[in-house]
Amino acid sequence: MSMQTTQYLSVILNELHQTVGLINDQEVEEFVDGIMQVRKIFVAGAGRSGFMIKSFAMRMMHIGLEAYAVGETITPRLEKEDLLIIASGSGETKSLVSMAKKAKDIEAKLSLVTINPESTIGKLAKPIVKLPGSPKEKEKSQYETIQPMASLFEQTLLLLFDSVILKLMEKKRLNSSTMFTRHANLE
Repeated sequence: MSMQTTQYLSVILNELHQTVGLINDQEVEEFVDGIMQVRKIFVAGAGRSGFMIKSFAMRMMHIGLEAYAVGETITPRLEKEDLLIIASGSGETKSLVSMAKKAKDIEAKLSLVTINPESTIGKLAKPIVKLPGSPKEKEKSQYETIQPMASLFEQTLLLLFDSVILKLMEKKRLNSSTMFTRHANLE
């Protein structure tokens, strides 16, 4: 079946619209509260999930939170009582599992956004936000999507993180104007 590009876009938007009703508000509220209770926030993800969570760290910086992406040269060390947020569809990515275990050894807080809360990282993390989506291996999923690999999960991640920023802005009584004062000015 061949479609126009805008028809594909329409189907993707419909898939994203369906994901909203499958996200648990209580899980997201716990996730937001966890962010509000710490001084330093670290984010990690692999591949496209990594890009999405780095954009989240950028927005957290814009609202005045101390946020870092793991692996950057200017990222400080994770310490007890800091928060590590991992975005992983499978919850089984070896490098992220290793980071999660290290965070627990340090006694840092650990949050996970995933398709698979029962994963290795899921057993270590709290809170967990479960997102609908399809893992890279489609035959293991019951969620229908026309998109390749984990695209639906990654898109939902970006939109969820932008929604969390709005909630954090509300809690901190911020608006876009106050955020703009932290926007990069050496571009």
